[in-house]
Amino acid sequence: MRRNLLLCVDAFGTLFRPRSPIAEQYGMVARGMGVKISDDEVAKSFRSAFKETSKAYPNYGKATDMGARQWWTEVITKTFQPHHQGSLPSDLTPNLINRFWSKEGYTAFPDVLSYLQKLSAQPSRLASSSPRLVVGVITNSDDRVPDVLSSLGLRVNHLRHGSKVEKEAGQEQEDIDFCIMSYDVGCEKPDNKIFDAATSLLSSILDSEGSVYRKEDWELLYVGDEVKKDAQGAIDAGWDAVIVDRGGEKDMAYEGDAPGVEGFMDVGGKKVPILKNFEALGTYGGHYLLASE
Repeated sequence: MRRNLLLCVDAFGTLFRPRSPIAEQYGMVARGMGVKISDDEVAKSFRSAFKETSKAYPNYGKATDMGARQWWTEVITKTFQPHHQGSLPSDLTPNLINRFWSKEGYTAFPDVLSYLQKLSAQPSRLASSSPRLVVGVITNSDDRVPDVLSSLGLRVNHLRHGSKVEKEAGQEQEDIDFCIMSYDVGCEKPDNKIFDAATSLLSSILDSEGSVYRKEDWELLYVGDEVKKDAQGAIDAGWDAVIVDRGGEKDMAYEGDAPGVEGFMDVGGKKVPILKNFEALGTYGGHYLLASE
């Protein structure tokens, strides 16, 4: 019997990446406003500011009710103030925050938009479909990921960890059904809890549709670009895992045996496929629900 599939993907480094190194973008914006600082100085100061702010206000400020935008204001101020006499330009912080909340700071990998948009048109995405395909995001991030993805051209549902799920009649099918962010959950991958948050939200979605989540009826598949946080975390949580090759070093134990499959890694006793791109998801392992054509 064919089973339903919950497909979840990582965001940073898997779906999108910075348009150019973050220190370069920070430096360019700051110099354009009169702050004299090199990219190397930005990189060094940013690392220190990020570490200091993370220690004082964990989880992007969520733990102290600061909020992510104010948290980033702290990081930006601590990054540039040591290199500038007097007050920083008033537009510097909001400019940088807005830049990295949108496509101005990030770009999607070439294979992402077309594949996810084609998946959203598949009959299996409909609530009435059997078997069913649901697509989500699980990422270590603050709460800006849905805005970044929307800015890049994807249709993203507002649902996230902690959301109240209500049935919405006649709603257009989104490319992303929900986003699970460490900011909301309070822990990061590879912690099992962040993966459990995804299946919990799936259960709530099905409840709103008059259905029931039964673990035995669903395959759980996670796609990322890192071995420890993504593949190992997913496997430890009881999911299957796939690595999309975004240029990092991969210790392949076996060669590929299907179109788009570069090879396999041994992770936690499981063979984890390393795929050339998202299109290969539809050709490996019998996950027929992921075929986009």
